[in-house]
Amino acid sequence: MSASDVSLDAPPAAAVVAAPAARRAPLRFDRAEWSGAFGDLGTDLPLLVGMIVAAGLDPARVFAVYGVLQVATGVAYRMPMPVQPLKAVAAIVIAGGVTAPELAAGGLAIGLIMLGLAASGLLDRLQAWIPALVVRAIQLGLAIQLARLALTRFVPADGPAGVAVAALAAAAALALRGNVRVPPAFAVLPIGFAWATWRAAQGTIVAGAPVVGTWAWHDIVAPATLSRGLLVLALPQLALSLGNSVLATRRIALDLFPDRAPGVRRIGVTYAAMNLVSPWLGGVPVCHGSGGIAGHHAFGARSGGSVVLYGAGWLAAAVFAAAAPASLLALFPAPLLGALLLVEAIALARLLADVPRRPAEWGVVLTLALTAALAPYGYAWALVLGALLVPRLLPPRSPT
Repeated sequence: MSASDVSLDAPPAAAVVAAPAARRAPLRFDRAEWSGAFGDLGTDLPLLVGMIVAAGLDPARVFAVYGVLQVATGVAYRMPMPVQPLKAVAAIVIAGGVTAPELAAGGLAIGLIMLGLAASGLLDRLQAWIPALVVRAIQLGLAIQLARLALTRFVPADGPAGVAVAALAAAAALALRGNVRVPPAFAVLPIGFAWATWRAAQGTIVAGAPVVGTWAWHDIVAPATLSRGLLVLALPQLALSLGNSVLATRRIALDLFPDRAPGVRRIGVTYAAMNLVSPWLGGVPVCHGSGGIAGHHAFGARSGGSVVLYGAGWLAAAVFAAAAPASLLALFPAPLLGALLLVEAIALARLLADVPRRPAEWGVVLTLALTAALAPYGYAWALVLGALLVPRLLPPRSPT
């Protein structure tokens, strides 16, 4: 069987009772769950802080909404099903030129689209239509985009010394990846804090409140804002969301938790619900993600307790951000954020190892990944072209 023919939804028999088992699974708060709570920090922290700074968001509101969504998801799924920022949206916002109302409008648009796909049953059809190879190619495209953003915007921000700090932080994170006794965050965050403290002592950090824009709910639904949110943010994100946030999340949930893996429709509904609520409260567009489940699981999580603990941490950060927003953001210097983005990019790229085997498959993956990362509306093009062409370009292998 070719990688292009691999189904993203080949559940074991135990998965038939996924929903009831998920409801009955207990929440745990033991040492493993505490360790697992740090499994997604490397993805979330740079994207959230980057969007806060780029779009002029209120960090306290962003962190509070984000924390509540984490807690709700942990309780609802009873497994390490975390909430993550929408990565393509985050990359576009951090690159510049997107306002806070446009960001909110983009979240609403993607929420409505995903709700329509889930409610109509189209998600189940797409699951059978889109080859696994295409999903992995889209994830590699995101890895390329995140690495490019890290290396061009974050890592060089503080000069050669900052590059050295980023290299040290990335090396520590990679060396400790999967270590449940010393999670990577325990080594990486002190490096960033030490660098920020040293820069403050040298007078290179100027204290000041972050620039927070002001807007009202009617700014979100203005026709120009809605159309820009749809075209600039929602459409580029949609292909990545279908591939990574829904289909690949279902796949990894089956791999790690076959007795309680949710179906694509349930994942799509909770994805949509979060984005139909978050913008009105000052939060950012969010999703579920295969990398998030893998990260929590690698650090020891086996229940939704890790996600509940993770959400509680963001709620605590919201309280701190409300009292001293400039001090909070100063604790996360650009080189540290760049290092975390690079580690996330590497983790995404490593997911590709389970799919390509033949040279032709590698060629298709690289072509689709570069299309996703570099072309206008690249994720959408990669999804459509891959779904149409992969079955024709890569015939099934002969049985061995």
